[in-house]
Amino acid sequence: MHLVAQILVGVVAAVHVYILVLEMFLWRGPRGRAAFGTTPEFAASTATLAANQGLYNGFLAAGLVWSIVADDFAFAVFFLLCVAVAGIYGAATVSRRILFVQTVPAVVALVFTLLAA
Repeated sequence: MHLVAQILVGVVAAVHVYILVLEMFLWRGPRGRAAFGTTPEFAASTATLAANQGLYNGFLAAGLVWSIVADDFAFAVFFLLCVAVAGIYGAATVSRRILFVQTVPAVVALVFTLLAA
């Protein structure tokens, strides 16, 4: 069960690394615009804001990776809760899709992490 929990935490971390790449490096390009449904003009005018968001997603990923490397239960729970809360807020304010991309995987990983403790 512990290994499954760590794999799921790793999946959540990987999702956030991917979001970091989309927001920091691909925001203005066709892949970034398609992922977030933006126009070239909007992407150009919000690139700095998106890069900042991407950096925060990278911090979430780093915390999750650290929880795996250090085998730290408290870190895993804290960062999974951060991801879940951010996903709920994003779903309420931006797009319901965020609930399924961020919150659901984080909650599933959190459940397995708690069961493995």
